[in-house]
Formats: sequence, C-alpha cells, structure tokens
Amino acid sequence: MDNKQSIGLTISGKLKLLYNKAIISHEENDDHQALNYYNQALDRIKSMDDTTQDIDQLQCHIFLGICDIYIRQYKTTQANESINKALQMVHEWQQQDIIAQCLDRQGEIKRLQGDYDGALYDHNKSIEIKLKINKNEGLDVSYSYFNIASVYYDQAKYDDAISMYEKSLQIDLSVLGHNHPRISETYNNMGKIYYKQGRYEDAITLHDKSLKIQLSTLGDDHPSIGNTYKNMGNVYEYQGKYDDALSMYKKSLQIRQSVLGDMHPSIAQTYNNMGVIYYHQGKYDDALSMHEKSLQIKLSVHGDNHHSIATTYINMGVVYYLQGKYDNALSMYEKSLKIHLPGNKHPLTANTYDNMESVDINQGKYDNLSIAGTYNNIGNVYKNQGKYEDAVTMYEKSLKIGLPALGDNHPCVAESYEGIGDTHANQGKHDQAISFYEKVVNILVDAHLQNHPDLARIYDSIAICYDHLNQHDDATTMRQKSKDIRRHLQQLDTNKHQISTSDINQTQDSQDDVSTQDGILTALKEKQYFNAYMQALQQGSCKNKVIRAMYAGPECVGKSSIMRVFTQQQLVNLQGPTQIADKSDKMVHVKVYKIEDRTTCDLCQIWDDNVHEIVQESYKNQISRQHMISTSNQQIVDEHLSINDQHPNAAILSASENQLNTATISASPATSIISSIDYNLFLQQCQEFFQYYYPSWLNKTKEDSQYAKIWDFGGQSIYHVTHQPFLSGNSIYFLIFNINQDIHNKVIIRDGQLLNITYLQSMKEWLTSIIGGNANQVNMTATIDKDQAQYSLPIVILVASHGDYITNKQQGIRRFNQFERQLIAEMPRYKSHIYSSRIIFNCNPQDHSDVTLAEREQCCLRLHQIMKSFVQSLPFMRNPIPIR
Repeated sequence: MDNKQSIGLTISGKLKLLYNKAIISHEENDDHQALNYYNQALDRIKSMDDTTQDIDQLQCHIFLGICDIYIRQYKTTQANESINKALQMVHEWQQQDIIAQCLDRQGEIKRLQGDYDGALYDHNKSIEIKLKINKNEGLDVSYSYFNIASVYYDQAKYDDAISMYEKSLQIDLSVLGHNHPRISETYNNMGKIYYKQGRYEDAITLHDKSLKIQLSTLGDDHPSIGNTYKNMGNVYEYQGKYDDALSMYKKSLQIRQSVLGDMHPSIAQTYNNMGVIYYHQGKYDDALSMHEKSLQIKLSVHGDNHHSIATTYINMGVVYYLQGKYDNALSMYEKSLKIHLPGNKHPLTANTYDNMESVDINQGKYDNLSIAGTYNNIGNVYKNQGKYEDAVTMYEKSLKIGLPALGDNHPCVAESYEGIGDTHANQGKHDQAISFYEKVVNILVDAHLQNHPDLARIYDSIAICYDHLNQHDDATTMRQKSKDIRRHLQQLDTNKHQISTSDINQTQDSQDDVSTQDGILTALKEKQYFNAYMQALQQGSCKNKVIRAMYAGPECVGKSSIMRVFTQQQLVNLQGPTQIADKSDKMVHVKVYKIEDRTTCDLCQIWDDNVHEIVQESYKNQISRQHMISTSNQQIVDEHLSINDQHPNAAILSASENQLNTATISASPATSIISSIDYNLFLQQCQEFFQYYYPSWLNKTKEDSQYAKIWDFGGQSIYHVTHQPFLSGNSIYFLIFNINQDIHNKVIIRDGQLLNITYLQSMKEWLTSIIGGNANQVNMTATIDKDQAQYSLPIVILVASHGDYITNKQQGIRRFNQFERQLIAEMPRYKSHIYSSRIIFNCNPQDHSDVTLAEREQCCLRLHQIMKSFVQSLPFMRNPIPIR
C-alpha cells in the first residue's frame, strides 16, 4: 500500500517537471521510467551551486519514492540505501511527519528481510509520532496498522493480523468510502489470511470484493488485479479445484508480464504456483518446466544464493521424488542446503552438525525451518531407497533445528518423528517404531486433533507393528481407534450431502421411462443388424480395435470401486465381493472403455460399427465397379430386410433397403444399365436408409478409435484357477493393492478377519498367473511422460487403493514406492513387465468433498493417459482380424 504524500513545495521549471513525470510513472507502475526521472531530478539538484529548504525536502521525497520502487521489486539493499539517505537528511530538520514516513518504509524493509521485531518497532514508533502530530487516527495511521498486519501475517499470527487490518479498514471506509483501491487491498490481504486459516469460502468472498473494486477503479490490467487473481488461485488450489486455480494463475501471469516484464520476481512466483498445480495434477514434466522458468528468473534477479532459489530447488526435488528419480531429488535438496549452509560444501554429510550453531545466528527463522524441512525430505528419499541409517540421520538433523524453533508439540516435529518410526518399522524394529509413533499421537492429541485423519493413519501404523509383535489385541484396539476417527469424519461429510429417497426414486422412474422408449425399435434394429452382419462376413476382416484391460489383485483391495470410478460410475456403499459363481455378470464386471475420450460404450456397438464400416466400404466398391442394376429388382423385398409394416415409412424404407441389398451382393441376379436419374435416386434412397437406421454413425467423421474391454476379477484365491483362461499376454493389467497395508500383512477381508495369506503372497500369485503363464513374451517400447523405456508383455500397471487413509501426499508416494520395491525384490525377473503408476485412489463412497472428487478425476486422467500410452504402443493393435 503506497504512502505517497502530496508536497506543497515551491519548485519551478525543469526540476518540477521531472519530479511530476516520475510520480506519474511511479503510479502507473512503470518502475524503469520512474527511476529514470527520479535520477535525472537528483542529478539536476547535484548540479546546483546552492539549494533551498524546499529543494532539500524534494530531494528527500525523491529518496522515499526510489525506496518504494525498490521495496516493490524486493531489492532490499537498494531500498535500504535510499531510506538511509532520506533519514540522514530529515534528522537534521527534525520534521516529524517525514520521519514517520521513513520509519514506515524502514519497517517494511525489515519485514522483507525477516527482522519482524525490528519491523514492529519501526511501525509502532511511526504510529506514536503520527498520533502526536494529529490526535485523530487518519489515513497515515491506517497505513501503519496495515503494515503491522503484514508483519503479523508473515509471522503466522493471523488473529493479530486480522485485528490490525480491521482497524485499518475502519479508518479507510470512513474517509475513502467503499470503492477505493486501498479498501480492495485490505480485503485482499484479509482474504489471504482466511485462506491460511482454511476458511476458503470466506477468502473467495473477500477476494471477489477486492476484484470488483479493482476492476472498477484500476482497469483490467493493473498489477493489483494480477495479485488478486493469484490469491484466488491459491484458494482454488487448496480446495482441489486445480483447473480453476490454473485459470487464475494464467490470468495473473498475463497481467504481470504485460506490466512488469518477463523477469520480475512476481513472475517467478506465478510460475512456481503453476508448477505446484501441475504437480497436483500428476503432470510432473510440466511442473518441472514451470519451476525451471521460476528458477531462471530468480537466478537473474537475486543471484545464486537467495533463499527463494533454495525454495525452488526444494520444489523441484519434491517433483523428482514423486517421479521416483531419487538421485535428482537429492541433487536439488543438496543445492538448497548449500544456499542455507554456505560454509558447507557437502551439506548431506554428517559434519553439517558443525555448521548448525552459525546457521542459527546468521539465518532467519524462516530459513532454519526451510533447512529442517529439507532434511526431512532427504530423509524420505533415503527411506524409500532403503538407506535407513542415512534416513534416521536426516530426520534427527531436522529435529535438531525444529525442536528449539517450534517446541516439542508442533506438527512439523511430528513429521520427523513419524519418519523415524516408519524407518524403524521397515527395519523390523517394531518396538522402537511404536515409541516414535506414540510421540506423534501425543503431539496430535495435545494440538486438539483427536479426529484428524493423520491420527487415524498413525493408529494404523501402530497396529501393523503390534501385529508383527504378535500383540493382536493391542493391534485390534489401534485399528478400532482409527475406524472411529474415520467413521466420525465420514458422518460429518454425510451430513453435508444428504440425498432424499424421493429424489432417488424419481430419478429411477425417469430412467425406466427412457429405457422403455429406447426399446421400441430393438427388434427392427436386430433384424437389420443380422442382415448386415451376414454380408460383412463375406468381406473377410476388420481392424483390431479392442484390448482387454484387467483389474486384478488380492481380495477386498477395492478393484471394483476403482473400476467404477475409472468408468465414471457411481460408487456403491458396502460394495460386495466380485464372485465367479454368482451371475455371469458378477464373475467379471465388464465395461467397454473408449481410450480416445474416456467414454464407456456397449461392446456390441463396437462390432456394429465395424460391420457398418465394412458394409459402407463394400457399397462404395460395388458402385465403382458396377453401374448396372436391374430396374425390376428395385421393388423386390428380401425377407431379411423387410421391416414392420406398421412403421409409417414402411414403403419408402422397404424400397431403400432393397437398393442396398442389390448393390452390396456381388452375386445379384439380372442386371441392366439404368439411367442417371435412377442412379441418383438409388443413392438418395441409400442415404435415407442409413439416415434412419444409423444416423449417429452416418454423420460422424471416420474415427480411428481404440477400446479397452475392462474386466474386474474376483480376488479370492479359490477363483485363480478359473481366471487362467481369460488371461492373455496381449492385455493390460491393473494390479491393485491397499496402500494402507504393509506388504507382509495378512490379507484383511470385509468382516475384519485375517486370511492365511499375506498381501505379498497374493500379489505373487497374481503376477505368476498373469506373466508366468505366457511363454512367448514380447518386448515393446513405450513413452510415458516423455520418458521412453523398454517393457515386456504383458504389461502390469501398479495402482493403489484406500487413499482416504493417506492425508500426506509424500507419505502416500513413499508407501507406494516401498510396496513396489519390496514386490520387485521378491520377483526381480518380472521387473520389465511392471509399471509403477504412483496413483492412489480414494474410493470412499461417503466422501463427496470437492477436494476428493477433484483428486479422483486427476487419478482417472493420469491412469487413462498411462493406459493410452501403452495401448498405442502395443505391436499387435491395428492388425487385421476376422470379422467372425
């Protein structure tokens, strides 16, 4: 918020013109031109032999203006130089109002540098001076309240910040009214606080208020509007509305680039925000591209050692980590630490401890916590690589920084404790793991998070450890605590999404009516289809467009639920097990899925389209070879093509059907030359025939579609022998596992009982059935996320379920990678068949939240893209196959 004051000085001529031009450029955010005019004015003052008090005051205001520009550009060193020059001049005059303005700017510089106590001191001192000059609280005091609120915001003291913003807003509304840019800026900042507090709808409301004021007072391309779009994008991002967030960030980027150029720090910030969105959407290459653009700007503006550059390295490391590129991730984390720990050339080594004391002195609290977070991330990488001792070392480094800064009961400390617990559990040190998990429980309970999903997850981890220690009663107790939390959360969500029974019944009635109407022409269509099919058989073959996509995996891991989500069906509460011996449609749930656009369709329709394509092609070939048709045969009705006489267009359609029959059968009897009029009539009648029976097929452009026939197999071991006839090397397999279960745990079925088989044993059974049963294994090359790799058929795509038990995305990826690593370690010869999707589905049918629905959609899009990449690379697709 600017604090530019009008000055009543006696200045004339060229100097006054330069200063006025600088002010105009400054207000138009043309920083380059404003600095140019300011410096020209300073040069003119320096050239004077003698100056008046008015000119000296003008020079002081020029330094304040230059300082404002550098603050806006985050160039605190240059800003500090300007404010010191102004303070040096103003202290000679003891002009209190200008001293207060200097303190305002000095406080803002300290805030940007992380010196929050110093910033608060300067701002409070400024208020004290202003109230001495004028007992009433005016706009100048409002400005100081606003600045103090910004400091509290940076300190995460959100309630104090809101209190200060409200004080500032009350003054501004009384003086400026409701439609002023200063009002919009306050609304914007209050919205940012509500966003931080998780009050997303309140945040959007305030940002929308701000935006309306800005559009009416500033135009469409003011930097403040770009900032508001960015803030709204932040809110949408945390709501899981990633497309809306990306739209806001792009609007913000367009405005900022037009006003600030391509190399401004705020442009780097926007690229970073867009990278985070792509990361959430699983578009890791796009995410890296955005972070790299952000990095190039930051390097250009700040040099090599600015803390914001360290943050970008961390973001890139997280993306590499999620891609499973652990060496790249470690490289990024190490670069981040080298910025925070400039005296240590090898920050990942143990002697980093030697630098910690100097870091605490020379670095701000923000940087120290960033270092702690980086160590925690590195620990996660080492843990996934199986380097458990190194992982524990990194978690302990994180704790050494985090405990003094945050205390014993902060959630960030809990993350390190959980990491150590996970590492001990992976090493089989279950007693030690439990002790660290219990620390996490105590922290969450003390923070009044008794019903938080993170606590449920920890209870599950403790239960797994108790199972390994054969303390099954204790394990049952922990699982029950976890279930109680999830049941509580589900009930809260259910209360928000009640659907009346009458609405459901009404919907069902309307669906029944539609089904009745759709069935009127069924018999007619089947008779026509039979005739066309018999003719198509003579044409030999069609293209292979269909592949099987099999959902496989242990019992009760959620195969049916994931298939329903993937094929855009409604989830079912208490989904029953898929059974081979029940109805034929329960042995395997079959859906036909169009790979191009993710729609589902009837398998019969695919064959129908194949037949129609062949009939049409045959028709064209016959016309080109043969221009003779028996005129008398035009009225002959073949019994296979006759239609129901009750149809109002029976006569016309009968004739047109006969024309098609005569034209497409080469063994047609008598033929004679017909006139061009008869021939054109013949073409018109054929067109009418197709228009009536197959309007959607006739008018659409010819597609080169591919389809996946999706099968959902029952997971019970007793069915495995019956699955074998359906398993083919020319299929895609989705192998589903429960992300909430350790691979060595026994399989849990719906009633909570444990089967006498582990998840690892069950997965090995499936892999043996899928891969081991195919003697002739074919190699192929596929490109996914721009990474080309060799694979062996059949392809098995690992997918995880029970994502509702995972609240931390990195923790989910860690578990996924650990499961994959342990599975491949048991069956290394199958490694070339397995693709790790790192997709984790939340298929809780009672979770209707916007965030969950958005995450499901992103999981489906990601899985769709992976399947599409493999299908389009399969060597046998597009080979001709018999129409039979």
